[in-house]
Amino acid sequence: MDAKPVSASRSIISVVALPRDSNHYGTVYGGTLMGLVDQASYAAAIRHARQVVVTVGVDHLTFLRPIRIGDVITVKASVNYVGRTSMEIGVRIETERLDTGLVEHVGSAYLTMVALDAAGKPTPVPPLKLDTDEDRRRFHEAQDRRRTQLTRAGRVVAPAEPRED
Repeated sequence: MDAKPVSASRSIISVVALPRDSNHYGTVYGGTLMGLVDQASYAAAIRHARQVVVTVGVDHLTFLRPIRIGDVITVKASVNYVGRTSMEIGVRIETERLDTGLVEHVGSAYLTMVALDAAGKPTPVPPLKLDTDEDRRRFHEAQDRRRTQLTRAGRVVAPAEPRED
């Protein structure tokens, strides 16, 4: 299975925050953002795996600032780490303010996606090719998060090394 670069998985979704997406304060529901994060993560994971993928966990989801009705929400996702059948997807949520045009980082997330075969069983995915220092940094940070997850679950495994072709 040939390695794929991080750049091949990048996914960007942009939408306008509408009244139906907001609470009585005029700010976007966290659940609306969670749905966009999951969609962008799915797109990135399927671009990497080129097969069915499912979300198996959200390791981290942080909202830094509110998003208001009329703002443009942009969700950027890419694969940070690849195990045998799973992938960590890193997500950055930005907003472009309607009144000023200012673009701000308003949230971040890390999701774990697993590829499935036709029988619904986990199946191997291509290794991740790390082309840039940023790719390598994100991979190693994701590797640390993975070790923490496995330790919390009572499973300890040797750290995976990036496979570069």
